[in-house]
Amino acid sequence: MGLVTSFRDPGGFCCLWCQRILRAVGSGALAELEPFLASDTARRLLASRQLVPTWKLSAEEVDELRRTDGFQEMIRGREVGALFEHERVEFPSFPHEWPPAMLHAAGRLTLELAQACLADGYGLKDATPYNVLFQNSRPVFIDLLSFERRDPGDPVWKPHAQFCRTFLLPLLAHRAWGVGPADVFAQRRDGLQTQEVHRFCGLLQQFLPPFLTLVTLPTWLSRKTAGPSLYREHLLGDPEKARFILDSLFRRLGRALRRLEPKPGRGSAWSDYMDSHSYTEANFEAKERFVKAALEEFRPGRVLDVGANTGHFSAVAAQVGARVVAIDNDPGCVGAIWRRAQQKGLDILPLVVDLARPSPAQGWRNRECPSFLERATGAFDAVLMLAVLHHLLVTERVPLDEVL
Repeated sequence: MGLVTSFRDPGGFCCLWCQRILRAVGSGALAELEPFLASDTARRLLASRQLVPTWKLSAEEVDELRRTDGFQEMIRGREVGALFEHERVEFPSFPHEWPPAMLHAAGRLTLELAQACLADGYGLKDATPYNVLFQNSRPVFIDLLSFERRDPGDPVWKPHAQFCRTFLLPLLAHRAWGVGPADVFAQRRDGLQTQEVHRFCGLLQQFLPPFLTLVTLPTWLSRKTAGPSLYREHLLGDPEKARFILDSLFRRLGRALRRLEPKPGRGSAWSDYMDSHSYTEANFEAKERFVKAALEEFRPGRVLDVGANTGHFSAVAAQVGARVVAIDNDPGCVGAIWRRAQQKGLDILPLVVDLARPSPAQGWRNRECPSFLERATGAFDAVLMLAVLHHLLVTERVPLDEVL
């Protein structure tokens, strides 16, 4: 019934319990979390749904949970000062399943939150894409324990290097060499090191922007600044000066992120399929009428669109009222679906997933990131597989009874 799904944060943990997302918070972390949730910034971010909607469970609700079979066993040995409940994200996804445009959107949200919380005296202590999920095409920050009270004299954003490793450098590698988030995060939970990227740079490239500031200089400086002194706090006596330094840093990171925003329309193997497919106009219209009629007749609430290409039929399903997860193995196509969903406000979550080689479970004991098939089991009322079957039968040599 219950599954502890997080363990890295000493301040608390999340669990899935009876289809509810619960967060247990220890007493020490609770002393920081509750004032943050009461701040103007947190209320605004919660209202805009940039932070996942969250509420504290009453003493009566906690007592009821404790009386539920298995709950006490699940939390045994872990401090629980309070229990909070998060609104459940319909279909959780992970950075190795995102196109570059979605990684960029998650980075933009992370930076916006880090800047916003300064106004109330808080800092963001983590800057990893694993703290972001997508509710349809909209990024949502889910880790409320990442916010901590900051010293007014501290001019340092602690996760600066982490933000570079997990957002800026993967986006730079995509811009320069076509490396996708799957190529990075399928093997590296904490992104790319500057030294790794530096090894791929040509001699001239090392000195060109943005490689010089994001890769070359940090690589050179890391050889000179290694040692315990690197991790000591350097507090300033003037809070205004510290805040000025932080604001300047966030502006620089924002400019770097904007420069690395993936360009729409970048060509890929299948991105022009809707213009070059072999259907006649009449045949395509007949296909579209059939799909729409089937969706309107059966009214599925949740649809999986396999081999979604640029999302034409995902949009048809969403317009009929379904919540859609659209998968394709072409990152260029999935990025186009994400932009379409953003622009038109469609309830579509697009993911880079190959059904013949779906995302495996990852992390410690394979339990931190469940596999795509585990998340998909029982999650959909209908599946669209339009012009996909021949790829599975011929290209992948999957027998028909296996597909069924």
